[in-house]
Amino acid sequence: MIKTLDITQFTPTADKIIWDVRDADKYQQGHIEYATNQPLATINRQLIDETQGDIYVLCGGGTKAQKAAELIEQLDGGRTVIHLTGGTRAAVVHGMTIVRNTDDNQSGTKD
Repeated sequence: MIKTLDITQFTPTADKIIWDVRDADKYQQGHIEYATNQPLATINRQLIDETQGDIYVLCGGGTKAQKAAELIEQLDGGRTVIHLTGGTRAAVVHGMTIVRNTDDNQSGTKD
């Protein structure tokens, strides 16, 4: 089942599975706190089977995240997938914590 939630209504926490489905370079330029990079092209049945619980997906603005949500639903129709609409761009505009990774700082810095 695919649900939608506006990114501004979402509170990221360490116990949630949050996948940023953009390419690695875009992810490193800035992503919401607790998101892990899971590019759209890497989502497959094995990954879904190894993942427990609801999955939150986002991208820069919404297009890739919608595709990811549809793919996850195809692979596991019983899974709840929450598409975080507005994506990282809306998170930035609304002042959410953004983590930026650089080559010198792999753990990231928070804005």
